[in-house]
Amino acid sequence: MLLESGRLSVGRQVEAYRVLAVVSPLTYMPKLAEALLSAGYHPEIWNVPEAQLAWHEEAAAAARRVDEGEPKRTELLVRALDAYRFGLYELGRRAEGMAVCEEMAEAGRWGFEHGQVKSPAYGHRQLAVALAEEGRHGEAAEICGRSADAERPLTPGDNSFWSMVALAAELDAAGRQEEALDVFAEVVEVTRAEVAAEKTALAIQVWQLVHLAGMLDAAGRRDEARTARREALAHLTELDLTGEPRSWSNILSWWSTLLALSGRSAEPTPSPDAPGPAFGEALHHWSPDVREAYFKGLGPLEEEVEALRHDPSAALPELVALHRRLAIRTAVYRERRNHRILKPLRPVFDERVALARRLAEGEELGRALTDRSMFLLAARQYGEAYDDFREALGLLDG
Repeated sequence: MLLESGRLSVGRQVEAYRVLAVVSPLTYMPKLAEALLSAGYHPEIWNVPEAQLAWHEEAAAAARRVDEGEPKRTELLVRALDAYRFGLYELGRRAEGMAVCEEMAEAGRWGFEHGQVKSPAYGHRQLAVALAEEGRHGEAAEICGRSADAERPLTPGDNSFWSMVALAAELDAAGRQEEALDVFAEVVEVTRAEVAAEKTALAIQVWQLVHLAGMLDAAGRRDEARTARREALAHLTELDLTGEPRSWSNILSWWSTLLALSGRSAEPTPSPDAPGPAFGEALHHWSPDVREAYFKGLGPLEEEVEALRHDPSAALPELVALHRRLAIRTAVYRERRNHRILKPLRPVFDERVALARRLAEGEELGRALTDRSMFLLAARQYGEAYDDFREALGLLDG
Protein backbone atom coordinates (compact mmCIF):
# COMPACT_ATOMS: atom_id res chain seq x y z
CA MET A 1 0.00 0.00 0.00
CA LEU A 2 2.72 2.45 0.97
CA LEU A 3 4.62 1.77 -2.26
CA GLU A 4 1.60 2.49 -4.46
CA SER A 5 1.94 5.48 -6.79
CA GLY A 6 0.14 8.61 -5.65
CA ARG A 7 -0.50 9.90 -2.17
CA LEU A 8 -2.39 7.68 0.25
CA SER A 9 -5.37 9.03 2.13
CA VAL A 10 -4.95 9.34 5.90
CA GLY A 11 -7.30 6.42 6.36
CA ARG A 12 -5.18 4.18 4.12
CA GLN A 13 -2.03 5.30 5.93
CA VAL A 14 -3.57 4.33 9.26
CA GLU A 15 -4.55 0.96 7.84
CA ALA A 16 -1.00 0.31 6.62
CA TYR A 17 0.74 1.55 9.76
CA ARG A 18 -1.50 -0.52 12.01
CA VAL A 19 -0.13 -3.62 10.29
CA LEU A 20 3.48 -2.49 10.12
CA ALA A 21 3.58 -1.21 13.72
CA VAL A 22 2.96 -4.78 14.90
CA VAL A 23 5.99 -6.24 13.12
CA SER A 24 8.29 -3.18 13.27
CA PRO A 25 7.16 -0.95 16.14
CA LEU A 26 10.45 0.93 16.36
CA THR A 27 9.98 2.37 12.88
CA TYR A 28 6.23 2.46 12.44
CA MET A 29 4.66 3.18 15.84
CA PRO A 30 5.52 6.91 15.62
CA LYS A 31 4.13 7.00 12.07
CA LEU A 32 0.95 5.29 13.26
CA ALA A 33 0.48 7.84 16.05
CA GLU A 34 0.99 10.74 13.62
CA ALA A 35 -1.47 9.27 11.11
CA LEU A 36 -4.10 8.71 13.82
CA LEU A 37 -3.70 12.32 14.99
CA SER A 38 -4.22 13.53 11.42
CA ALA A 39 -7.28 11.29 11.02
CA GLY A 40 -8.85 12.91 14.07
CA TYR A 41 -8.57 16.34 12.43
CA HIS A 42 -10.10 15.28 9.10
CA PRO A 43 -12.67 17.87 7.91
CA GLU A 44 -15.38 15.23 7.60
CA ILE A 45 -15.48 14.76 11.39
CA TRP A 46 -14.75 18.31 12.61
CA ASN A 47 -18.28 18.50 14.05
CA VAL A 48 -18.40 14.91 15.32
CA PRO A 49 -16.60 15.03 18.68
CA GLU A 50 -17.22 11.35 19.47
CA ALA A 51 -15.47 10.31 16.23
CA GLN A 52 -12.58 12.70 16.83
CA LEU A 53 -12.15 11.38 20.35
CA ALA A 54 -11.98 7.77 19.12
CA TRP A 55 -9.15 8.60 16.71
CA HIS A 56 -7.25 10.62 19.28
CA GLU A 57 -7.69 8.03 22.00
CA GLU A 58 -6.05 5.49 19.68
CA ALA A 59 -3.35 8.06 18.79
CA ALA A 60 -2.54 8.48 22.49
CA ALA A 61 -2.39 4.72 22.96
CA ALA A 62 0.01 4.43 20.01
CA ALA A 63 2.18 7.29 21.24
CA ARG A 64 2.49 5.63 24.66
CA ARG A 65 3.96 2.57 22.89
CA VAL A 66 6.60 4.54 20.99
CA ASP A 67 10.07 3.37 21.97
CA GLU A 68 11.63 5.51 24.70
CA GLY A 69 14.77 5.84 22.62
CA GLU A 70 12.88 7.75 19.90
CA PRO A 71 14.19 11.36 20.22
CA LYS A 72 10.80 12.92 19.46
CA ARG A 73 8.79 10.58 21.66
CA THR A 74 7.96 13.19 24.34
CA GLU A 75 6.82 15.80 21.82
CA LEU A 76 4.66 13.24 20.00
CA LEU A 77 3.18 11.80 23.19
CA VAL A 78 2.28 15.22 24.63
CA ARG A 79 0.65 16.27 21.32
CA ALA A 80 -1.39 13.06 21.17
CA LEU A 81 -2.43 13.33 24.81
CA ASP A 82 -3.38 16.97 24.31
CA ALA A 83 -5.70 16.07 21.45
CA TYR A 84 -7.20 13.27 23.55
CA ARG A 85 -7.60 15.67 26.52
CA PHE A 86 -9.41 18.20 24.35
CA GLY A 87 -11.90 15.60 23.18
CA LEU A 88 -12.61 14.39 26.71
CA TYR A 89 -13.31 17.93 27.94
CA GLU A 90 -15.40 18.70 24.88
CA LEU A 91 -17.69 15.81 25.83
CA GLY A 92 -17.79 16.86 29.50
CA ARG A 93 -15.60 13.99 30.76
CA ARG A 94 -13.57 16.24 33.07
CA ALA A 95 -12.30 13.61 35.50
CA GLU A 96 -10.75 11.64 32.64
CA GLY A 97 -9.49 14.86 31.08
CA MET A 98 -7.75 15.84 34.33
CA ALA A 99 -6.04 12.44 34.45
CA VAL A 100 -4.73 12.97 30.92
CA CYS A 101 -3.47 16.46 31.89
CA GLU A 102 -1.52 14.85 34.72
CA GLU A 103 -0.14 12.28 32.29
CA MET A 104 0.96 15.08 29.93
CA ALA A 105 2.84 16.77 32.77
CA GLU A 106 4.51 13.51 33.75
CA ALA A 107 5.48 12.85 30.13
CA GLY A 108 7.02 16.31 29.90
CA ARG A 109 8.93 15.80 33.15
CA TRP A 110 10.28 12.46 31.89
CA GLY A 111 11.22 14.00 28.55
CA PHE A 112 13.18 16.78 30.23
CA GLU A 113 15.04 14.34 32.47
CA HIS A 114 15.99 12.27 29.41
CA GLY A 115 17.02 15.18 27.23
CA GLN A 116 14.12 15.03 24.78
CA VAL A 117 12.73 18.50 25.60
CA LYS A 118 14.47 21.64 26.87
CA SER A 119 12.02 22.84 29.52
CA PRO A 120 11.22 21.10 32.84
CA ALA A 121 7.71 22.54 32.51
CA TYR A 122 7.04 20.97 29.10
CA GLY A 123 3.52 19.50 28.96
CA HIS A 124 2.42 21.18 32.21
CA ARG A 125 0.35 24.09 30.89
CA GLN A 126 -2.97 22.29 30.45
CA LEU A 127 -2.73 20.81 33.93
CA ALA A 128 -2.37 24.33 35.34
CA VAL A 129 -5.37 25.46 33.27
CA ALA A 130 -7.50 22.51 34.41
CA LEU A 131 -6.64 23.17 38.06
CA ALA A 132 -7.43 26.88 37.70
CA GLU A 133 -10.77 26.06 36.09
CA GLU A 134 -11.71 24.06 39.17
CA GLY A 135 -10.67 26.82 41.58
CA ARG A 136 -7.48 25.08 42.69
CA HIS A 137 -5.46 28.26 42.27
CA GLY A 138 -2.67 27.47 44.72
CA GLU A 139 -1.79 24.27 42.83
CA ALA A 140 -2.09 26.06 39.49
CA ALA A 141 0.20 28.84 40.74
CA GLU A 142 2.88 26.32 41.70
CA ILE A 143 2.88 24.82 38.21
CA CYS A 144 2.84 28.26 36.55
CA GLY A 145 5.72 29.27 38.80
CA ARG A 146 7.84 26.35 37.62
CA SER A 147 7.10 27.30 34.02
CA ALA A 148 8.07 30.91 34.66
CA ASP A 149 11.26 29.90 36.47
CA ALA A 150 12.24 27.82 33.45
CA GLU A 151 12.05 30.97 31.29
CA ARG A 152 14.02 33.27 33.61
CA PRO A 153 15.89 35.50 33.20
CA LEU A 154 13.28 37.11 30.98
CA THR A 155 14.69 38.84 27.93
CA PRO A 156 13.03 41.06 25.31
CA GLY A 157 11.40 39.08 22.53
CA ASP A 158 11.27 35.73 24.39
CA ASN A 159 7.44 35.62 24.31
CA SER A 160 7.23 35.05 28.07
CA PHE A 161 4.15 37.27 28.41
CA TRP A 162 1.60 34.46 28.52
CA SER A 163 3.26 32.27 31.15
CA MET A 164 4.00 35.27 33.39
CA VAL A 165 0.46 36.67 33.15
CA ALA A 166 -0.94 33.23 33.98
CA LEU A 167 1.36 33.06 37.02
CA ALA A 168 0.34 36.53 38.22
CA ALA A 169 -3.34 35.64 37.75
CA GLU A 170 -3.11 32.41 39.74
CA LEU A 171 -1.07 33.99 42.54
CA ASP A 172 -3.66 36.75 42.83
CA ALA A 173 -6.55 34.26 42.83
CA ALA A 174 -4.75 32.26 45.52
CA GLY A 175 -4.61 35.35 47.74
CA ARG A 176 -0.90 36.02 47.18
CA GLN A 177 -1.46 39.59 46.04
CA GLU A 178 2.01 41.06 46.58
CA GLU A 179 3.69 38.17 44.77
CA ALA A 180 1.25 38.62 41.89
CA LEU A 181 2.12 42.32 41.71
CA ASP A 182 5.84 41.58 41.63
CA VAL A 183 5.38 39.12 38.76
CA PHE A 184 3.23 41.46 36.71
CA ALA A 185 5.60 44.37 37.32
CA GLU A 186 8.36 42.14 35.93
CA VAL A 187 6.29 41.60 32.78
CA VAL A 188 5.83 45.36 32.37
CA GLU A 189 9.56 45.96 32.79
CA VAL A 190 10.50 43.42 30.13
CA THR A 191 7.94 44.89 27.76
CA ARG A 192 9.50 48.34 28.20
CA ALA A 193 12.73 46.90 26.81
CA GLU A 194 10.82 45.19 23.99
CA VAL A 195 9.12 48.46 23.05
CA ALA A 196 12.44 50.31 23.09
CA ALA A 197 13.85 47.69 20.72
CA GLU A 198 10.67 47.77 18.57
CA LYS A 199 10.05 44.09 19.29
CA THR A 200 6.47 44.52 20.45
CA ALA A 201 3.57 46.93 20.02
CA LEU A 202 3.31 50.05 22.15
CA ALA A 203 -0.38 49.22 22.63
CA ILE A 204 0.60 46.07 24.54
CA GLN A 205 2.66 48.19 26.94
CA VAL A 206 -0.36 50.46 27.52
CA TRP A 207 -2.68 47.53 28.26
CA GLN A 208 -0.15 46.12 30.70
CA LEU A 209 0.34 49.44 32.51
CA VAL A 210 -3.41 49.94 32.88
CA HIS A 211 -3.83 46.41 34.24
CA LEU A 212 -0.92 46.94 36.63
CA ALA A 213 -2.56 50.17 37.84
CA GLY A 214 -5.75 48.25 38.60
CA MET A 215 -3.79 45.68 40.61
CA LEU A 216 -2.02 48.45 42.52
CA ASP A 217 -5.33 50.16 43.27
CA ALA A 218 -6.70 46.90 44.65
CA ALA A 219 -3.64 46.61 46.88
CA GLY A 220 -4.10 50.15 48.20
CA ARG A 221 -0.94 51.42 46.48
CA ARG A 222 -2.61 54.44 44.91
CA ASP A 223 0.50 56.56 44.26
CA GLU A 224 2.11 53.75 42.25
CA ALA A 225 -1.15 53.18 40.39
CA ARG A 226 -1.25 56.87 39.48
CA THR A 227 2.33 56.68 38.17
CA ALA A 228 1.48 53.67 36.00
CA ARG A 229 -1.56 55.41 34.53
CA ARG A 230 0.46 58.54 33.75
CA GLU A 231 3.02 56.43 31.92
CA ALA A 232 0.18 54.84 29.95
CA LEU A 233 -1.18 58.31 29.09
CA ALA A 234 2.26 59.36 27.81
CA HIS A 235 2.28 56.37 25.47
CA LEU A 236 -1.26 57.15 24.30
CA THR A 237 -0.12 60.71 23.56
CA GLU A 238 2.63 59.29 21.38
CA LEU A 239 0.22 56.92 19.62
CA ASP A 240 -2.21 59.78 19.00
CA LEU A 241 0.56 61.81 17.36
CA THR A 242 2.41 59.15 15.36
CA GLY A 243 0.65 55.78 15.63
CA GLU A 244 2.62 52.59 16.20
CA PRO A 245 6.29 52.89 15.18
CA ARG A 246 5.82 49.81 12.98
CA SER A 247 2.98 47.61 11.77
CA TRP A 248 1.92 44.60 13.84
CA SER A 249 -0.27 41.59 13.14
CA ASN A 250 -3.39 40.81 15.17
CA ILE A 251 -2.60 41.61 18.84
CA LEU A 252 -6.16 41.57 20.15
CA SER A 253 -5.56 38.57 22.42
CA TRP A 254 -3.27 40.69 24.60
CA TRP A 255 -6.14 43.12 25.16
CA SER A 256 -8.98 40.62 25.58
CA THR A 257 -7.01 38.39 27.97
CA LEU A 258 -6.25 41.27 30.34
CA LEU A 259 -9.78 42.65 30.00
CA ALA A 260 -11.30 39.28 30.96
CA LEU A 261 -8.84 38.94 33.85
CA SER A 262 -9.83 42.38 35.17
CA GLY A 263 -13.43 41.17 35.50
CA ARG A 264 -12.74 37.88 37.26
CA SER A 265 -13.99 39.05 40.67
CA ALA A 266 -17.48 39.59 39.24
CA GLU A 267 -17.71 36.06 37.85
CA PRO A 268 -18.87 32.99 39.82
CA THR A 269 -16.14 31.32 41.89
CA PRO A 270 -15.09 28.13 40.07
CA SER A 271 -15.13 24.70 41.71
CA PRO A 272 -14.73 21.07 40.58
CA ASP A 273 -18.53 20.81 40.30
CA ALA A 274 -18.89 24.18 38.51
CA PRO A 275 -15.67 24.93 36.62
CA GLY A 276 -14.99 28.40 35.22
CA PRO A 277 -12.45 30.02 32.91
CA ALA A 278 -8.75 30.13 33.72
CA PHE A 279 -8.61 33.92 33.57
CA GLY A 280 -5.12 35.08 32.68
CA GLU A 281 -4.77 32.37 30.04
CA ALA A 282 -5.50 33.15 26.41
CA LEU A 283 -8.94 31.97 25.28
CA HIS A 284 -7.64 29.10 23.14
CA HIS A 285 -6.08 27.47 26.23
CA TRP A 286 -9.40 27.24 28.09
CA SER A 287 -10.94 23.78 28.14
CA PRO A 288 -13.62 23.51 25.42
CA ASP A 289 -16.48 22.78 27.84
CA VAL A 290 -15.61 25.82 29.95
CA ARG A 291 -15.26 28.04 26.89
CA GLU A 292 -18.65 26.89 25.56
CA ALA A 293 -20.35 27.52 28.91
CA TYR A 294 -18.78 31.00 29.16
CA PHE A 295 -20.20 32.03 25.80
CA LYS A 296 -23.55 30.34 26.41
CA GLY A 297 -23.85 32.67 29.37
CA LEU A 298 -24.02 35.64 27.01
CA GLY A 299 -27.71 35.13 26.26
CA PRO A 300 -28.90 35.03 29.88
CA LEU A 301 -26.67 38.03 30.72
CA GLU A 302 -28.21 40.04 27.88
CA GLU A 303 -31.68 39.15 29.15
CA GLU A 304 -30.78 40.19 32.71
CA VAL A 305 -29.37 43.51 31.54
CA GLU A 306 -32.43 44.15 29.38
CA ALA A 307 -34.77 43.36 32.27
CA LEU A 308 -32.92 45.75 34.59
CA ARG A 309 -32.98 48.49 31.95
CA HIS A 310 -36.79 48.41 31.92
CA ASP A 311 -37.30 47.92 35.65
CA PRO A 312 -37.90 51.33 37.30
CA SER A 313 -37.15 49.86 40.72
CA ALA A 314 -33.81 48.34 39.68
CA ALA A 315 -30.70 49.69 41.36
CA LEU A 316 -28.44 51.48 38.88
CA PRO A 317 -25.18 50.17 40.48
CA GLU A 318 -26.42 46.62 39.89
CA LEU A 319 -27.12 47.40 36.22
CA VAL A 320 -23.68 49.01 35.79
CA ALA A 321 -21.91 46.00 37.31
CA LEU A 322 -23.91 43.50 35.27
CA HIS A 323 -23.35 45.46 32.08
CA ARG A 324 -19.57 45.32 32.58
CA ARG A 325 -19.75 41.51 32.78
CA LEU A 326 -21.75 41.54 29.56
CA ALA A 327 -19.30 43.92 27.86
CA ILE A 328 -16.31 41.75 28.76
CA ARG A 329 -17.89 38.51 27.58
CA THR A 330 -19.05 40.17 24.37
CA ALA A 331 -15.55 41.52 23.71
CA VAL A 332 -13.90 38.14 24.28
CA TYR A 333 -16.49 36.44 22.05
CA ARG A 334 -16.02 38.97 19.25
CA GLU A 335 -12.22 38.80 19.40
CA ARG A 336 -12.48 35.03 19.02
CA ARG A 337 -14.57 35.36 15.87
CA ASN A 338 -13.10 38.30 13.99
CA HIS A 339 -10.33 40.88 14.33
CA ARG A 340 -12.71 43.62 13.10
CA ILE A 341 -14.05 44.84 16.42
CA LEU A 342 -14.76 48.57 16.10
CA LYS A 343 -18.26 48.52 14.61
CA PRO A 344 -19.74 45.58 16.58
CA LEU A 345 -18.23 46.49 19.97
CA ARG A 346 -18.43 50.30 20.02
CA PRO A 347 -22.14 50.36 21.07
CA VAL A 348 -21.38 48.02 23.99
CA PHE A 349 -18.61 50.20 25.41
CA ASP A 350 -20.51 53.41 24.65
CA GLU A 351 -23.45 52.15 26.67
CA ARG A 352 -21.14 51.18 29.53
CA VAL A 353 -19.88 54.77 29.69
CA ALA A 354 -23.41 56.18 29.39
CA LEU A 355 -24.63 54.03 32.30
CA ALA A 356 -21.64 55.09 34.42
CA ARG A 357 -22.39 58.76 33.70
CA ARG A 358 -25.95 58.23 34.91
CA LEU A 359 -24.57 56.69 38.08
CA ALA A 360 -22.63 59.93 38.69
CA GLU A 361 -19.93 58.13 40.65
CA GLY A 362 -16.45 59.32 39.70
CA GLU A 363 -14.42 56.16 40.10
CA GLU A 364 -16.95 53.98 38.31
CA LEU A 365 -17.07 56.41 35.39
CA GLY A 366 -13.26 56.46 35.39
CA ARG A 367 -13.21 52.67 35.09
CA ALA A 368 -15.82 52.72 32.32
CA LEU A 369 -13.83 55.32 30.38
CA THR A 370 -10.69 53.25 30.89
CA ASP A 371 -12.41 50.15 29.51
CA ARG A 372 -13.60 52.07 26.45
CA SER A 373 -10.20 53.67 25.97
CA MET A 374 -8.46 50.28 25.93
CA PHE A 375 -11.07 48.98 23.48
CA LEU A 376 -10.52 51.98 21.21
CA LEU A 377 -6.78 51.38 21.43
CA ALA A 378 -7.36 47.78 20.32
CA ALA A 379 -9.40 49.14 17.41
CA ARG A 380 -6.55 51.60 16.59
CA GLN A 381 -8.66 54.69 17.27
CA TYR A 382 -5.77 56.41 19.01
CA GLY A 383 -7.21 59.92 19.33
CA GLU A 384 -10.45 58.76 20.94
CA ALA A 385 -8.54 56.36 23.18
CA TYR A 386 -6.37 59.24 24.40
CA ASP A 387 -9.39 61.48 25.06
CA ASP A 388 -11.18 58.82 27.11
CA PHE A 389 -8.12 57.91 29.12
CA ARG A 390 -7.26 61.53 29.88
CA GLU A 391 -10.77 62.05 31.25
CA ALA A 392 -10.50 58.80 33.22
CA LEU A 393 -7.28 59.98 34.89
CA GLY A 394 -8.98 63.17 36.02
CA LEU A 395 -11.65 61.05 37.74
CA LEU A 396 -9.41 58.33 39.16
CA ASP A 397 -6.37 60.37 40.18
CA GLY A 398 -7.59 63.97 40.42
